[in-house]
Amino acid sequence: MSETKWALVVSPTPQAQEAGEKLKSINNWVDVEDADQTIVLGGDGFMLQTLHQMLNRRKIMPVYGMNLGTVGFLMNNWKQDDLMDRINNARPFKVKPLKMDVETISGATFSLPAINEVSLLRETRQTAKLEIEVNDRIMLEELVCDGVLVATPAGSTAYNLSANGPILPLGSNLLALTPISPFRPRRWKGAILPDKMPISIKVLNAEKRPVSAVGDQQEVRDVSKVTITIDRNQTLTMLFDPEHALDDRIAMEQFVV
Repeated sequence: MSETKWALVVSPTPQAQEAGEKLKSINNWVDVEDADQTIVLGGDGFMLQTLHQMLNRRKIMPVYGMNLGTVGFLMNNWKQDDLMDRINNARPFKVKPLKMDVETISGATFSLPAINEVSLLRETRQTAKLEIEVNDRIMLEELVCDGVLVATPAGSTAYNLSANGPILPLGSNLLALTPISPFRPRRWKGAILPDKMPISIKVLNAEKRPVSAVGDQQEVRDVSKVTITIDRNQTLTMLFDPEHALDDRIAMEQFVV
């Protein structure tokens, strides 16, 4: 083993815990706060949770994930053998999170990160009515819909793809702005935008038609306005096996039928 200090972060699921026990004896693991790199065992949701915790720390370190969940799009395959060799040969991918600045009906304000996407969702049976502003210019005066989301390239194959949004190549410096069940205008399918452009979404009739804002797994309810930008002050590094590289997997998703 090298002199690199490693932390082992394990999901509470039984299969991840079992795998974690198998790895405990192969290294002198340290606490995450003292580590240089981290191995994560779990699924995509647990990986996102771990990455969010990284953003709250002074030191953001490279993360190598192994899938003990369901889909595992953000993970490598689980394999105990030759683990350090795999990590030494892994390809690094840098991901910059989104930042959503939220104002609520009551006047409260929040600033939260999102790695995959920011989504605005109606809270009741009534459709949401949203005003869409891009780069300080109103592009849609009124979008009637169930919601809308802004996805990063890393998150474009998740909720965004399920909502019929485009797949964005990793490193493309683009964002997907995708409507969720749009009612008016019917023909608007969304937009692909340079990530340097701020996106502001104002909730029309916010008290009558309440809307929540969700950044990955963090929700703020009864919002009045959300502004979404790339947080260029923070960078996450994810490590992938060469044959399992994230950029290739995202590109290949365009051919899945």
